[in-house]
Amino acid sequence: MLRIRSLPMLAAASLVTAVAFAAPPPVNNHPELREMAGAVKASNLHATDAALVGFGTRHTLSTTTSKTRGIGAARRWVAAQFEMISKGCGGCLEIVTPSQVFTGERMPKDGAEVMDVVAIQQGSSSAMDVANRVIVMTAHLDSRRSDVMDATGDSPGANDDAAGVAALIETARVLSKYKFPATLVYSADSGEEQGLFGGKIIAQYAVDHGWNVEANLNNDMVGNSHGGNGAYDPHTIRVFSEGTKTNETLQQAAYRRYHGGGVDSPSRNIARYMQSLAEQYLDDFHVRMVYRTDRWGRSGDQVPFLEQGFPAVRLSESNEDYDRQHQNVRVENGVHYGDVISGVDFDYLANVTRLDAITMASLAMAPPPPSDLGVKGAVAYDTTLSWKPSPGAASYNAWWRETTAPQWQHVQNAGDADSVVLKNIILDDWFFGVSAISKDGWESPVEFPGFAGSFARSPKLGPGGKPVDERYPRLFGKFGGGAVGPASWQTGGKPSSGRTP
Repeated sequence: MLRIRSLPMLAAASLVTAVAFAAPPPVNNHPELREMAGAVKASNLHATDAALVGFGTRHTLSTTTSKTRGIGAARRWVAAQFEMISKGCGGCLEIVTPSQVFTGERMPKDGAEVMDVVAIQQGSSSAMDVANRVIVMTAHLDSRRSDVMDATGDSPGANDDAAGVAALIETARVLSKYKFPATLVYSADSGEEQGLFGGKIIAQYAVDHGWNVEANLNNDMVGNSHGGNGAYDPHTIRVFSEGTKTNETLQQAAYRRYHGGGVDSPSRNIARYMQSLAEQYLDDFHVRMVYRTDRWGRSGDQVPFLEQGFPAVRLSESNEDYDRQHQNVRVENGVHYGDVISGVDFDYLANVTRLDAITMASLAMAPPPPSDLGVKGAVAYDTTLSWKPSPGAASYNAWWRETTAPQWQHVQNAGDADSVVLKNIILDDWFFGVSAISKDGWESPVEFPGFAGSFARSPKLGPGGKPVDERYPRLFGKFGGGAVGPASWQTGGKPSSGRTP
């Protein structure tokens, strides 16, 4: 049962549902989620964003020794915010600073250290706290100028991605008032603009520490409601999700192409889950699912999680202003360039943060999705679903939808059984899935049958079907060279957690 430390209960807000964003009706109503959403303050988000912009530059290669400027000062400030939040919740947050030295196309020849600032809110002991179940929220702390290697000039990065870090810290503040069965992690990554390095650090940290990451919510450019083309939409956030798993094998792909699953990765079902939560708990704020891993030709810190075999999505504003992205602050021919704080809509950012908070909370309170989900019904009029029971689940919902439908459309409760027969529902015509429900009505995301939909980690497999250690082949990725010594991974293959930011 969710335990509330101090926040007052809010009255249930009226549900506003747009037809264009129709989602299946929820099984239960949880006033706690409206309370969490109501606790998010736009003024806090503005204060955090302004503080981060005030460091002048947060370029990954900027000074780490100055107390007032550069990435080092920004990291220490974020760590101090986490420490202050932890003090207010009786020490509920553990702050760690995993780091690694990288070389590469966007790094110095001799390499440079990249460090993340991470707060861990440990889950409570319960039947659902199984296999170190973890929900991770990420945003990147670093900023950049037009020249990606310019580490000295001002680069405020108010939206990209101080807005995401502000959402991260505010989500931690709100959720620190509660206890959850699953562990929550808030990671302010560095090195994103230089090659997704900070995302690779925290994803590898998850692997090294045995985290069972059920979802990564990556917030990157989430504070702008005005597009550079004049479009304005303060009511929608895009959630990007891969359709097929990054580490799918050729054999698995062949099976999926014939049997389905190309639009039902666990990441995609996280996006559907978020859309449903927004429709129920947020007033006039909606999720637009985008069936891509990220925007065209671009990337973010969710990708290293996908490469490590974890479900992950990216949240990004509905309209972008390209004059404010990766640009030196200036005015040319009457056009204002640069990522300055006047371009951030903090009421919009507050709604994005509310979505983050209720998603993390709902995932953490619900049982894990069922595992080993199977489906049968070839040459039959009925469809049979079977699964391995989820720890902490009191019942299960069987879901199905048309193969062209974006959201789950139909549901049948299966009680506490580990299988269900859907009478006169022909397997050929529908996609199927199952969710787990706790005794208090907290429901997991829907899981699609087989490898394509499984929430279990799916690391890249090498010869003989053995997992590949992705630390060095993937850690440097597109921009990478080789390792310049494991730096803070010299002992036990794990990142440092005790260095001063």
